[in-house]
Amino acid sequence: MGSDAYLSGILPTPGIAFLTASMSGDAGVVISASHNPFYDNGIKIFQRDGFKLSDETETKLERLLLDKHFPIRGQIIQDTGRVKYIENAEKRYVDFLLQTLPKDFCIKDLKIVIDCSNGATYRVAPQLFSRLGADVESLFVQPDGKNINNGCGSEHTQVLARKVREKKADIGLAFDGDGDRMVAVDELGHLLTGDQILFICSRLMKQKGTLKNNRVVTTVMSNIGLEIALKEMGVKHVTTRVGDRYVLEKMISDGAVLGGEDSGHMIFLDHHTTGDGILTALKLIEAMKKEVRPLSVLNRKMNLFPQSLLNVSVKRKPDIQKVPGIADAIKSVETSLGKEGRVLVRYSGTQPLCRIMVEGPTIETTRNYCKMIADTVQRELGK
Repeated sequence: MGSDAYLSGILPTPGIAFLTASMSGDAGVVISASHNPFYDNGIKIFQRDGFKLSDETETKLERLLLDKHFPIRGQIIQDTGRVKYIENAEKRYVDFLLQTLPKDFCIKDLKIVIDCSNGATYRVAPQLFSRLGADVESLFVQPDGKNINNGCGSEHTQVLARKVREKKADIGLAFDGDGDRMVAVDELGHLLTGDQILFICSRLMKQKGTLKNNRVVTTVMSNIGLEIALKEMGVKHVTTRVGDRYVLEKMISDGAVLGGEDSGHMIFLDHHTTGDGILTALKLIEAMKKEVRPLSVLNRKMNLFPQSLLNVSVKRKPDIQKVPGIADAIKSVETSLGKEGRVLVRYSGTQPLCRIMVEGPTIETTRNYCKMIADTVQRELGK
């Protein structure tokens, strides 16, 4: 009974996916809070091929772990597994990322500010971009186990934006705690959403002829501006339910190699089996270098529609359509918006939150309607 456990040390989640597959491991396990506060820590598990477990397998495993009477079968004997350490785990992962770039790729002329969220990218990201020759300034690289994602990272980009402007940098990169997602700030300090980054990367791949089957997969939360921009470029836009695993499933079934979420979670399936924030950053910078234009100019090619988002802490998660007050509020807003907007209300998969998104003709309209629904959710389900 027992297996050898290979420890990588602190490494981004996609790094574990890579090592699991490249080392022919039976599974890869990550202890991670992802983009959440440290107390929402969880477990991510990869199969031997580097892909995440299916929903069905995860649910079965969760039930077994929560079953207090689940027996541990087998005998503990002398010849049990051993704990071993992976030599040069960081270097292996960095080398893997570098081989996804063109051979002549060089960024010695770029100034880059990196926000590592006091998380898993705090050593790997600065190391990689320095190896490429960039002038790098790193922020939030002192993890203490509790400060991960605290006022920093992909969910909090204010400090990054200010530092980009102060340093007159070409780009700012913000990773989440476990490094599987990334958002960017242009040279003017303006935030680029995941949808905008996905469009720029789509354009790069379209130009290179590597956008297989000429399609991009996103979730229903993506901005309608992305759909319009992709259509104008002659690219088919396919949507699926929220969650990177559902994006990946749709990519595989539809033969797509690029997909992602507005949160900054991107999957480049011709390079990796899972979302990778550093890989996304490299592809975004590759697009900048190929176009020989600043990020703010590349970003103008897609127009975002006004969109408001609010999160409400909830004490329970019943079917939203079966809560009369909430269902009525949603229907009222949808009727008022007509064809000029849309409403999405869903629960977070990892936190006790209800997320409300309203898209419409003006930011004032979306804010008002979003608050109206949020107030109703708070009244019906709030803590």
